[in-house]
Order: sequence, then structure tokens, then C-alpha cells
Amino acid sequence: KQFGVKLIDEELLERIKKHTKDLHFMLTRRVFFAHRDLDWVIAKYEQKEKFFLYTGRAPSGPVHLGHLMPCLLTKWLQDKFDVELWFQFPDEVKFLFKKELTLKDTEKWTYENMLDVVALGFKKGKTHFLIDTKHASIMYKHAVRVAKRITFSTAKAVFGFTHETNIGAIFYTAMQAVPAFLPSVLKGKNIPCLIPLGLDQDPHFRVARDVLPKLGYYKPAIIHCKFLPALTGQSKMSASNAVTAIYTTDSPEEVERKIMKHAFSGGQPTVEEHRKKGGNPDIDVSFQWLYMMFEPDNKKISEIYHAYKTGAMLTSELKHYLIDKINAFLKKHQKAREKARKIVHKYILEVD
Repeated sequence: KQFGVKLIDEELLERIKKHTKDLHFMLTRRVFFAHRDLDWVIAKYEQKEKFFLYTGRAPSGPVHLGHLMPCLLTKWLQDKFDVELWFQFPDEVKFLFKKELTLKDTEKWTYENMLDVVALGFKKGKTHFLIDTKHASIMYKHAVRVAKRITFSTAKAVFGFTHETNIGAIFYTAMQAVPAFLPSVLKGKNIPCLIPLGLDQDPHFRVARDVLPKLGYYKPAIIHCKFLPALTGQSKMSASNAVTAIYTTDSPEEVERKIMKHAFSGGQPTVEEHRKKGGNPDIDVSFQWLYMMFEPDNKKISEIYHAYKTGAMLTSELKHYLIDKINAFLKKHQKAREKARKIVHKYILEVD
């Protein structure tokens, strides 16, 4: 209500379903729950005007499971609508915002993070990686066009900058806006853009949506997802906290140890009490992870919810069910990640 984000309603889901034949469970379960102009993008598509997808990952460390959530829906959208994806790796941003990081660090993590994205199976030839420092030759000219339209007072109001903020950080949002219209520049015509993202990234694109029409381009449409909670259940997962995050490179033993030791439980203190009173799946992190990401079967998720709530399923059983799901996912992902080393270069946009 405060920022004009609209909830995704049943009518909009039905419009999407007409083109996709089915709906991703992250949509029906409202993991992706809000939008800006998603209905407009679908209307354009219905008028035979294809959109492109844009999302990204700021490299500063290993990829955790929460980072993959927007990517999974992005891949589904690419497959269903057969559209191009522009994936930005802003390798300068974490360097600018984190004192301890060097550009050598972010270069290393850019490569490692790219492997995780390729491993998800995005289409070669229709997926283009933009690395800010590598592709500055084609991005910077357009970033300054954006930057000229953003005042320092706007940047301060939106991002909370102070007089101590370095000027690179202040400029960065202009670079993040570029992929939202770069395909339109390269093709010489306006192309609608749809950005799947976590809600915390919305401020950058509120600014971009204000600026781009002044440059003659469409406002980018946005679809927002919730955060996968940290294992402790207190906040979104953070890559810098190895205790509360599960990384894509974790071993089966590490996954089991982290979940068994740290996953916040909605169960009762004792087995007897749990059997009698039941647990609370609505606050249980293991159930939330299954619901949001790892159990797409609606019948199964309903059975688990009921079994846990009535006490028929114990917390340890719920945790082991999640462990098996994650480890099955990571076994496949890690194999694909190793294979990605041979083909990752094919995804990086070629610079003339």
C-alpha cells in the first residue's frame, strides 16, 4: 500500500495460465506474491509483443538456497514464454558497500556464482550474463544517461545514503537500471522487461521506473518474492552466516548437521507433548522451506501440514524429510555445477 505494489490475484494467475498451461507452485502459494505492471507485460505478450527477463546476483560470497529461489521461477518463465534472460553480475557493488572485500574477491565470487546460475539449466543463446566491470564499455554510456536524471536528494531518500557514503555506491543504482532497457537499445526498439526479484531490491527499480520513460523506454515490470527464512527463523537467509544458511556446495553431512541443529522448530518440548498437542507448521522453518521451495506436490504438502499440526509427525521426522529433499536437489545441482565450468563462457555476453 505504501509503495504501490499490487498483490497477485487469481485473475492475473488465470491470465498467465492461459499461456503457460500450468502454474508454478511458487505462484499459487504466493511465494511470488506482488507485482508492478505484470498485467501490462501479459497484455503486451497477448498483443504479440514479447518481453525479456532481467534478474541478477551481486557476488560477494557463495550462493545459498535463498538466492536460488528467484532464479527457479525465472527459469520457469523463460521456458514457458520462450524469452531471453539478461542476468546481471554487478561485481562492483559489494566491493563498494563492504570494506573488507577487494575486487579480486568479487571476481572470484562472480565466477563461482555464475556456475550456480548455469547449473539451473537456463537456455544457452537466450541467456546473457552481464558483468559490470567487464561490460562497462556497453553499459556505462547508458548508466550516465540514467544517473543524470537521479538527484542526490532522491538517492539519499530512497537508499539512506549519508555524507560518509562513497560516491561509487551513490552511482551504482544507475548501473543496475541499465539491463532493464539495454536490450531495447541493442535491438533499436522498445521491448517490455519483467524483473523477478526479492522485495529488498524494489527501491532500485522504483527509481528506474521513474527515470526510464523520460529516456523513451518502457518502465520495467516487477514480480516480487518473499525471502526464504534463515534456519533460525529470525530473518532472511544471509550468505555471510554459515550457521543459518545452506550453500549450494554443502555436503549431505553439512546439510543434515545444520538442519538438525539450527532449524527453528514449531514442535513441542517433548515427544509426548507433541503427540498430544501437535506442532505449529506456520512457524516451523523446515515446513516453510518445503512449502516455499522444496515440495512442489500440493497433496503432499497438505498431508505434511496436517500430520505435523496433529502431532502424527514429529519435528525430527519433518527435518529428515526436508534433509532428503535438499540433498536430492543439491546432488543434481552440484553435478550440473561442475559441468558448467566447461560452458559458462558461452553465457557471457560477447563484447565487440
